[in-house]
Amino acid sequence: MAVIQKYGKNYSPDLVCHKENHPSDKIGVPGCHKKWPEHNTNWPRPVARVWTVVLLLGTCLLYCARVAMPICAVSMAEQFNWSKRESGMVLGSFFWGYCFTQVFGGYVSDRVGGEKVLLLSAAAWGSMTAFTPILAHFCSQPIMSMTLARFLMGLLQGVHYPSLASLCSQKVVESERGFLMSTVGSGSYLGTLVIGGAGSLMLDLYGWESVFYVSGLLSVLWAYCMWKYLLKGEGKRVCFNCVSRPIITLESLGSGGPQSKLSKRHWLRLLKQPAVCAVIVTHLCTSSTFFTLLSWLPTFFKDTFPDAKGWVFNVIPWLVAIPSSLFSGCLSDHLISQGFDTASVRKLMQFFSMGVSSVFTLLLCGNTTFPWAVAFVSATMGLTTFSHRQRCTPILYLYLPTHPGVYSGQMLQFTLNRADTWTEVVRRGCKRGLAGVLMVYFSGYLIEATGSWATVFALITTVNLLGLCTFLGFAEARRVDIDSSKVRHHNIHI
Repeated sequence: MAVIQKYGKNYSPDLVCHKENHPSDKIGVPGCHKKWPEHNTNWPRPVARVWTVVLLLGTCLLYCARVAMPICAVSMAEQFNWSKRESGMVLGSFFWGYCFTQVFGGYVSDRVGGEKVLLLSAAAWGSMTAFTPILAHFCSQPIMSMTLARFLMGLLQGVHYPSLASLCSQKVVESERGFLMSTVGSGSYLGTLVIGGAGSLMLDLYGWESVFYVSGLLSVLWAYCMWKYLLKGEGKRVCFNCVSRPIITLESLGSGGPQSKLSKRHWLRLLKQPAVCAVIVTHLCTSSTFFTLLSWLPTFFKDTFPDAKGWVFNVIPWLVAIPSSLFSGCLSDHLISQGFDTASVRKLMQFFSMGVSSVFTLLLCGNTTFPWAVAFVSATMGLTTFSHRQRCTPILYLYLPTHPGVYSGQMLQFTLNRADTWTEVVRRGCKRGLAGVLMVYFSGYLIEATGSWATVFALITTVNLLGLCTFLGFAEARRVDIDSSKVRHHNIHI
């Protein structure tokens, strides 16, 4: 994403200066805040490449740990005699915790450094994943212990993406941030693919406990290697041609980012914009349906096709999603570079993501064979990726570019909450997101009450179409965090 801005001499008092590499001893124009201290310089390109690989692997392991429960849910339900409603409660409890730490993760990362938050959280949720089977077997009420464990997993993993946004803004030059974030973001599909294949095989050969043990211990190992080779400043040196000093030390993370407060007026101004509300509602709908499919698809295939191999339906849809995500991003950029209207391109991609994908979701409502069901699910998941660039770009870089960590946490907290708590968002409140949890839980209730998966797919289609209509009607491709009447030149390409 290239954001090209040329401001005149007059600046809006609500704006924050966006200049790169401000000297720490100079004050910008009135209304601007100081940039980072001198020691918080951007990574050299070789170092940025190493961190890109490391963060990609970390995001991959994050999803390996996150998707372990959906893959093992059928086996655990059989062992512990869970109903579909109880399975939905366990699967949905993750999002209860996930919504609480979005704001906190961005807030802390902007101040102490995203690296440190990522390290500590990965060690914690990796350990929690590895201990999940122990909690299930040694607790007299497995349903309660698993619900609590998933809640804690959500709390610990909720800081991941806000920390990535903060780290990217602090350490990566602007021209390379899009590549790093898109590459690291693809780790979600890679992780789902890996755990879908390897996890299904381990599930069949060694039992569901092995899935949690392996994914949890690998996550802890990743955190340890990150600390030992990238963060530990005890004379460790890594040579990257132009770099002959430690990449970063824990001591250097103490003063991390912008210290300015987010004004209530600024938030209210943003939330009054129809375009911002459209992005929020669309992100709400797309994320709700995506996580519902992610949580319930393994159970759907096990119930509908009991003899099917788990590695097939847990792998093929994500093999389609990875190239589809890359293709959609390239196609979007190509159309814009050819002169097509940015807003029209965004809406076109969203139409494929939420409209066309719903056609394949509806096809799952009828009687299908296993190969056709896998094909429909693969098409649905592949087309869903077309919206990721359209949703995440405005949220992180277009509408809210000045505080990436906190703003990312705020918007992700709101949209993953799925709750209409406008004032709580402004106050950084983390009220419980009823709709986010209930989307997964209510799906389990529908399956148990009706005995049909068609009701779930119909619900997903309805929510998708609601989000699509909102996006097509109100979304825009312009910045809304500035007063356009006070800007001399305003030419932005997303």
